[in-house]
Amino acid sequence: MSETFRVEATGETVGEAKWNAIRELELLAPSLDKSAVAFQVLSEGQRGLLGVGYEPARVAAVGSARPPLPRPGGPEESEDAQRLRGLLERVSAALGVECQIEISESPDTLTGTCVGEELGVLIGRYGQTLDALQLLAAAMLRRGGDEPRREVVVDAAGYRERRRRRLEELALRSAEHVLESGARVALEPMSAAERKLVHSYLEQHAGIRTASEGVEPNRHIVVEPA
Repeated sequence: MSETFRVEATGETVGEAKWNAIRELELLAPSLDKSAVAFQVLSEGQRGLLGVGYEPARVAAVGSARPPLPRPGGPEESEDAQRLRGLLERVSAALGVECQIEISESPDTLTGTCVGEELGVLIGRYGQTLDALQLLAAAMLRRGGDEPRREVVVDAAGYRERRRRRLEELALRSAEHVLESGARVALEPMSAAERKLVHSYLEQHAGIRTASEGVEPNRHIVVEPA
């Protein structure tokens, strides 16, 4: 059963006081279920005149942590899969992200997927945090042994597939523009894996060619007439 927490907080307005109360509850319960927080307005406050008679709004808030998600997996997982699961669990806990870890294995690929809500902090801008975590996972599995026989993929909430579709759509529009206008098009900065995806996708389009330009982290693809 989840532990319940109660705090009181103040603010310029009742809304600000509620916001401050949620922040305090999150310090007590990092996995706070914000949708179930109950508020009691203790005082709506007084605006005062020239600072005289001012009183802040005050609220009480009661909340509890989300129950832990079931932990899948078992002895049938390989040693690498268990190590990947442990890494993703530690990182998500450190970031205060509540999620379930799903591991899938094939002869060529080991994939760890974080499933849950509000995983933006784990994904990062343009997937940068997810990419860094994927590099860390690959390095961890490589350490102390031979080069990994399988590709390591770390995903969250289906981000990789959504990003792949977006990059393919962007690449196609850029290729069509180059063929129509004859002008080169510079795409947004991408990771090495994303650049490889775009290069491969556009190989099948006649009349254009692609090249990578710039220096990390701003290295990007240029699409131009062949």
